[in-house]
Amino acid sequence: MVRGIRPLFAIGLLLIAQANCLAAVPDFAELERAGAVIGKIHIKPQNIFDLTDETENRAFFRWVNRLHIPTLASVIERVLLFKSGDRVSRQKIDETERLLRSSSTRYDVNIKPVAYDAGVVDIEVTTRDTWTLNVTGSFSRSGGNNKTSFGIVEQNLWGTGTSVGYTQTTDLDRKGSEFSLSNTQLFDGWTNLNFLRGRFDDGKRTSVAIDRPFYSLDTRWAARAEWHQTDRIDAIYNAGNIASEYRHQIHSAELSGGWSPGLVNGWTQRYSAGTLVNDNSYRAAAGRAAPLPLPADHKLRAVFLRMNLIEDAFIKVKNYSRIERAEYLDLGFNAQLQITLPTLAMGATRSDALFSVTANNGYRFDANRVLLAGAVVERRIATTGRPMTQTGFSLKYYAPHAARSLFYASVAADRITGGGIADQLMIGGQLGLRGYPTRYQAGEQRVLMSIEQRAFTDWYPFRLLRVGGAVFFDSGRAWGGPNQNKLNGGLLSDVGIGLRVALDRTAFANMLHVDLAAALNRAPGIKPLQLLVKSEFSF
Repeated sequence: MVRGIRPLFAIGLLLIAQANCLAAVPDFAELERAGAVIGKIHIKPQNIFDLTDETENRAFFRWVNRLHIPTLASVIERVLLFKSGDRVSRQKIDETERLLRSSSTRYDVNIKPVAYDAGVVDIEVTTRDTWTLNVTGSFSRSGGNNKTSFGIVEQNLWGTGTSVGYTQTTDLDRKGSEFSLSNTQLFDGWTNLNFLRGRFDDGKRTSVAIDRPFYSLDTRWAARAEWHQTDRIDAIYNAGNIASEYRHQIHSAELSGGWSPGLVNGWTQRYSAGTLVNDNSYRAAAGRAAPLPLPADHKLRAVFLRMNLIEDAFIKVKNYSRIERAEYLDLGFNAQLQITLPTLAMGATRSDALFSVTANNGYRFDANRVLLAGAVVERRIATTGRPMTQTGFSLKYYAPHAARSLFYASVAADRITGGGIADQLMIGGQLGLRGYPTRYQAGEQRVLMSIEQRAFTDWYPFRLLRVGGAVFFDSGRAWGGPNQNKLNGGLLSDVGIGLRVALDRTAFANMLHVDLAAALNRAPGIKPLQLLVKSEFSF
């Protein structure tokens, strides 16, 4: 009897010792206060499904894991803002988690201390992948218009973070195909290379960019070189129908560099300067009714100065705009000022000074209720060839009243002065007002309000899908200027219900929206109910 007890007693002592050892590892806040130094960093990229979990250790999930190549540990390592020998910084660890989670190729991220001794802490970084190969044909409907696509896109080729793909699309404006190639971790691990080539029934576009951004709040320098060329047919809409069309050719480029003192007392300042080109030319399109007058050709050749001020104030939440996935809301003050000075010597059509000012801030009323506010004032070249000014603001309010239920409201308003008929603000369908055709109203002023009661269920079919829903009300209007909807130009409203299905383990647009909306201000040609089906990244 005694002999049988002794082994059990020894095992018990061992378990207690292990529990004490685990409990002895402080959290990152305590480690930072203690001045701890980072020792070993263990990086553990995981496949899509956790086969140690009985609910996921199934034949189909094992087969999917075998088909998928997990992200290389070196790819994860290059995103880390900390390294062995650094002092522990809770801010850098939190920002690293945000950067890792910002990639759609990652389903989950966990950074934790695993051992602590003599002032040195070992850290474990565990990530879980999403399915990144998208071979699909898709269909969506919004505002009475259909959109279809077919393509094959791999967003994490061989686990290297490289994205390559070919897609064919058909929507309200055009149909065609695009080839894309990008990598976000070249050279120093933070340089992005992007290439896109598209051919459409109304023209083509090509884009090449190499960019070393301000990837973190403490990044000290940035540089960018890009070139774009587009040839397409643009349309002017009235009451959701095409009123006129014209050919629009765009040539643009930018060469710039930036410097920052880094993150100082919770704030980051950034300064960038460079040169840019943005040439626009217009002409009548064969066989299409052209607007009178046509937009005026203009060339913007300029030098610019850009300044940013960013406050580090992020909070981690769940069930706000995604279903059962971590989200980050930026509650800090974030402002950008850009001054653009065209020069006739560089070939600019005009020398008028241009500018853009944006500002965003967040407010937290208690543990859960949040208000996000934004404003913009911009002076740019209109399609008339002359300067125009656009101003606007937006408010977004989130108020959870249960773990899986949230009230959401938003209001936005903007206006333009000095623009032409092709610069008008649009509303309807995909642009707000889900019960009306796309681009149903146009004007120099626009206002839109939306209210939603969102529900996030814990139903998790096949360990692949997350399910939610919403009841919504929209109200808004676009008015003023030369292209108003004379048939139904007043304030419009709609009500509806929506289903949300998140493709939880995929990297592509993973929130299916199915909305059924009824227009409350119908006019001839408006259907009693509008069905909208589309894919988004959020609720």
